[in-house]
Amino acid sequence: MSRGLPSRRAPGLVRSGAIATAALITATAAAHAEIKVVASSKPVHALVASVMGTTGVPVVLVGGAASPHSYAMKPSDAKAANGARLLFRVSESLEPFTAKLVKSLPKSVRVVSLLDAPGLALLERRETGAFEAHGDSEHGHGTAKKAEPEDERDPHVWLDPANASLMVDQIAAALTEAEPANAATFKANADATKAKIAELSVEMERELKPFAGKPFIVLHDAYQYLERRFGLTAVGSIAVAPEAAPSGKRLSAIRKKIVDTGAVCVFAEPGMQPKVVSAVIEGSKVKSELLDPEATQLSPGPGVYADLMRGLARGIKACFEAK
Repeated sequence: MSRGLPSRRAPGLVRSGAIATAALITATAAAHAEIKVVASSKPVHALVASVMGTTGVPVVLVGGAASPHSYAMKPSDAKAANGARLLFRVSESLEPFTAKLVKSLPKSVRVVSLLDAPGLALLERRETGAFEAHGDSEHGHGTAKKAEPEDERDPHVWLDPANASLMVDQIAAALTEAEPANAATFKANADATKAKIAELSVEMERELKPFAGKPFIVLHDAYQYLERRFGLTAVGSIAVAPEAAPSGKRLSAIRKKIVDTGAVCVFAEPGMQPKVVSAVIEGSKVKSELLDPEATQLSPGPGVYADLMRGLARGIKACFEAK
């Protein structure tokens, strides 16, 4: 029985097929290539990740239990930022480590400072730990105002859900400009994220309403956006700056403030001067709870923003309702 000879393709056809296949693979890879995005801290990362959705996973620089106020950048952070298309941060004043980083980035990396997002209701920094220097009421709430030099603006803007929604708009706009092919996806994700933030705001208003106007003390002055949105009343901060230990004079002033205002709660923060908080409330009936405005105790992800906000509401409620 004779055997059939194996079929042979012309060399030109083989080469053409290989080239076509390679071109198809390259085109497919390009279509599915993730846009490289870096976010400064976990609250920013959560909003960016929500808008990006399945188009990519942003890298977060300040991970673990670190605070953006005092973070020391690693070589891997610089590498990630240098290879990115976009770097999202709140501001140089909140994340001082980004000042040197931004100056060293190639022109191919766009830096988006969300404190400059259009429409944000910004508040002045409160210059003293006792909060008498600024405010629009006897409780020391700041006043909404137009953008001014960064060192005069309180950068903790994400703690007002209305501001967070405007940050989402800015994130979506920057992503769309960098990757127009995914514009529809970014818009849909941004709309869904803002709807969730609106629901979250209603939920928090309901949870925090019973504590409106009740005076309390915080470790560092991070909460005035939360105060203004939900009618809360912080009357002083133990530390004038988050990275600075308070003086004996400052501690005495805060103890007097507690007595004068009838504050019943002092809020600590993870890893920040726990002995100082203990010293302030020692010998009194004042209660203490932990608040985590920078999500240092949470794992990065798109759900972190809602988790950190609900955590603040739980901590405030737990302190005021403690027996």
